[in-house]
Amino acid sequence: MKNRESGALEQARQALGVELARELITPVQDCVGQFVVQMLGDSRPLGVLFYGSGLRGGVGEDTLLDFYVIVEKQADWPRSFFARQCNAILPPNVEYHEQVVNGQSMRAKVAILTLAQFRQRTGFASYDTTLWARFSQPSRLVWVRDEEAAGRIGACIMQAHVTASCWAALLGPEEGTPSEFWDALYAGTYGAELRVEKNNRSGSIVEAWPHRYEVLLQPCWALAGIKVERAGGRVRPTLPDQERKVGIQAWALRVALGRPLNILRLVKAAFTFAGGARYVAWKIRRHSGVSIEVSPFAEKHPLLAAPPVLFRLWRRGVFRRR
Repeated sequence: MKNRESGALEQARQALGVELARELITPVQDCVGQFVVQMLGDSRPLGVLFYGSGLRGGVGEDTLLDFYVIVEKQADWPRSFFARQCNAILPPNVEYHEQVVNGQSMRAKVAILTLAQFRQRTGFASYDTTLWARFSQPSRLVWVRDEEAAGRIGACIMQAHVTASCWAALLGPEEGTPSEFWDALYAGTYGAELRVEKNNRSGSIVEAWPHRYEVLLQPCWALAGIKVERAGGRVRPTLPDQERKVGIQAWALRVALGRPLNILRLVKAAFTFAGGARYVAWKIRRHSGVSIEVSPFAEKHPLLAAPPVLFRLWRRGVFRRR
């Protein structure tokens, strides 16, 4: 019996690993890869993950790309000592990068994490829901240092999916389609975070790749030790009542911590968001048509430079109702 169970677990691990590896190495637009190479310069992190709207909808003129740079240690990414310490205490740090690729300006929001932080925050015990929820969604490993680094990052991606599936079983219906379990999960994570997206945003995640989520749920549950009853296209995870009760209580704690954590990150970003002044200038130009010149002083001291910029925007009527 033990050999049979061990064989089933290995089969599930291989099935999940093959599916996620195929997804991670799926080619992206050439301009995305060129952007990453230019952004890295001489830096050699473990890898760079691409995710978000640029992956879902393609790269357009106004697309803001989303990357996670995974490093071995904090010193592997060039920034100040203060920024490294902040990233060690409350990750991730976020930076704004601009590059000209084939004559076209491209922009990206770049988060920095060590591999150890990535591993810890994709585990089931993590109180922070953002990372495992984000990387239970499609992503691409658009740059990697070597095969070993690819394996270590891939293991964290797999762990994120298994963690997400556990919470899907706890937060989802007693019985339903795979999509209904994933929908319940993402509705829960969006509710636990400080989000500005529309209320139906969590549902659109699964709608974009319904087959993907259906294929991944079963091997994820198998690796999590969750037994499943099937009836047609519907599934029922067999969770003991006490386990479900404890899980719901654990989730309530994560909901209570979610927004304060995100607010703390926003406060930290005011002091560590490299390139933040250029990012704000781009957002203002995109949404209002008003161009703001970013001086060297504003680049270095965005908080001190903000009041005169806001006054100029007010004079131009940007804040008036239309």
